[in-house]
Amino acid sequence: MGDRTSTHTGAAGRAPVADRPGSIRNVVLVGHSGAGKTTLVEALAQTSGALGRAGRVEDGTTVSDHDGIEHRQQRSVQLSLVPLEWDGVKVNLLDTPGYADFVGELRAGLRAADAALFVVSAADGVDGSTRLVWEECAAVGMPRAIVVTRLEASRADFEEMTDICRRVFGGDDPDAVLPLYLPLFGEPGPDGHAPVAGLIGLLSQRICDYSTGERAERAPDPEHLPLIADARARLIEGIIAESEDETLMDRYLGGADVEVETLVRDLEKAVARGVFHPVLAAAPAAGGARQGLGTVELLELVTRGFPTPEEREIPPVTTPDGRPRPPLECDPDGPLAAEVIRTSSDPYVGRMSLVRVFSGTLRPDVPVHVCGHGLTDHDGAPAGQPHDVDERVGALTSPFGGQQRHVPLAVAGDLACVAKLTRAETGDTLSDKGDPLVMEPWVMPDPLLPVAVEAHARSDEDRLSQGLARLTAEDPTLRLEQNPDTRQLVLWCMGEAHRDVALERLRTRYGVRVDAVPHRVALRETFAERASARGRHVKQSGGHGQYAVCEITVEPLPAGSGVEFADEVVGGAVPRQFTPSVEKGVRAQAARGVATGCPLVDVRVTLVDGKAHSVDSSDAAFQTAGALALREAAAGARIHLLEPVDEVRVTVADEYVGTVMSDLSGRRGRVVGTEQIPGGSTLVRAEVPQSEIGRYAVDLRSLSHGTGRFSRSYLRHEPVPRQVAERIRGQAESRVA
Repeated sequence: MGDRTSTHTGAAGRAPVADRPGSIRNVVLVGHSGAGKTTLVEALAQTSGALGRAGRVEDGTTVSDHDGIEHRQQRSVQLSLVPLEWDGVKVNLLDTPGYADFVGELRAGLRAADAALFVVSAADGVDGSTRLVWEECAAVGMPRAIVVTRLEASRADFEEMTDICRRVFGGDDPDAVLPLYLPLFGEPGPDGHAPVAGLIGLLSQRICDYSTGERAERAPDPEHLPLIADARARLIEGIIAESEDETLMDRYLGGADVEVETLVRDLEKAVARGVFHPVLAAAPAAGGARQGLGTVELLELVTRGFPTPEEREIPPVTTPDGRPRPPLECDPDGPLAAEVIRTSSDPYVGRMSLVRVFSGTLRPDVPVHVCGHGLTDHDGAPAGQPHDVDERVGALTSPFGGQQRHVPLAVAGDLACVAKLTRAETGDTLSDKGDPLVMEPWVMPDPLLPVAVEAHARSDEDRLSQGLARLTAEDPTLRLEQNPDTRQLVLWCMGEAHRDVALERLRTRYGVRVDAVPHRVALRETFAERASARGRHVKQSGGHGQYAVCEITVEPLPAGSGVEFADEVVGGAVPRQFTPSVEKGVRAQAARGVATGCPLVDVRVTLVDGKAHSVDSSDAAFQTAGALALREAAAGARIHLLEPVDEVRVTVADEYVGTVMSDLSGRRGRVVGTEQIPGGSTLVRAEVPQSEIGRYAVDLRSLSHGTGRFSRSYLRHEPVPRQVAERIRGQAESRVA
């Protein structure tokens, strides 16, 4: 930030290793898909010399997007750690996917980081999901900076994009979002587009010239100074406004000169405190150039302006039985407290756990206590099964692209990969075996897109359950459900892209092929009126025959009553020992349904009369007669088909409220209320049939331009409209035929 040239340190071929928290910076890159996060990470790695030390990655991949799925889909789908070194500081860059389906990977990156770089394309602007993440970071005071990329695009406008960032990210204080540098354009090409050749430092008033492929500083030309005068004055005022020195503003307003060194020092403090958010520009190196535009300035901001892990408050910890423990400090000599940020499978090594060490020092080949499951859903419920085991830490490595480079240890504040923690899952806490701890859980988004799956072939059936279990252990934004009503295996995902990646991983990593089949909701049936019927099961065959007759009445009950059975037989027409047999037959038939194959609910079945034979009556005969009686009663009565209805709570920007409410009404939904939320959002509460919101996770994103989010919870079953019920009955009959 002082506009000076820096050099990388570190021996060739060796992963950077930090021996103290003060020499670590953990930075997550946030931005929409296509903003250039992965390209920026590669440019920073190249400028720092990390690519030169580790060697370039495979053709067609980048240092972040090294997974085969990412190569095929041409986008990031998982969190990637890229460590590099700059001026003796280890920088852990956490590259996150920009597509909304992979928000779980973004949440993991935010948990592991101490500061965030918001990457914004000069050609595309700021999308709604990026704005939501900014607000989340602001709520917890995470330091943030903004990097404007894609300056080479023909429609790019740095000044306009800076103004957009000030409006979107600045909120009530737009002067807390200001550029530190302005782009310097070269000579226009044949197409009339002038390339960005350098940057003008607003504080130093020096030119950072990248036109030769190597960064060089020089004095500005006379015509440059008037161009930056207004922007420089605004930046100085913005820095002074956030300064902890209350006398500085009085001196400045009194006409006194403020030294550049003082401004830089106050700027660094304001950035680290999360109250000032500088805007920088960056572009990858062109041709054979070694340094991309703005990468040196960005690395200086990260190492000098972003906070160390020591400045971050560590999440609260308890003992496994819930007793609170004193707050931890980021001390390498303190008790071990580390968290599994991400879990993946390596075809050669096996399970790999990306771990953030908050306290203590993690070393290889040492027993640790693994306690989880740490993640929760939005209702605060555990997102996985709890477990409490001891495991031995395998090798510690530092990832770089597809490579894993061994490291001797990971001190408090650092990140590393741990091999072969067979029981550890994402969100679990690693602690000393003799002093087990559990970290406060972090919230993962609920997967809301249901995908019913079936084994593709008989050979896949044996491996299906194990493959799905491993997949959901790696990715906590996947949830597996065995629906007892529809008898479907349902994989709940964040969206269609998330679904595609999950099924591809299931096939390529675990050798399990599955087919996605239409997802069915748990329909039910009930009687709309009182009915009576006789069930007669009489058969004569050699030896004992089968004889059972029972008469029943069926009457509807209030919703939620289930199936009740009553015995009102008088005179012993049905012997007492066969009454449970009739009930068993009735309940078995109710579970199978009487019209569409859906379970029958909310009825009272009363046995009122019957006949028995002293020799040919049996338990099996009366079970059959009870089932026949219930079917006969249904044949002569009106049967209502019931569908599950969910309570849906949609949070959306005010400008899209009308669109969302209209869409919910079109899904046979009933809006039951709205509630204004500070910050320009509205909560819409509605009751919507489950069959109408199977794809709502995808559709809402389109309706709200990425600003909407929703939750759903089962409310009740209620009758299906007649025309819809007729269609469902027709489909059921065609399946039987």
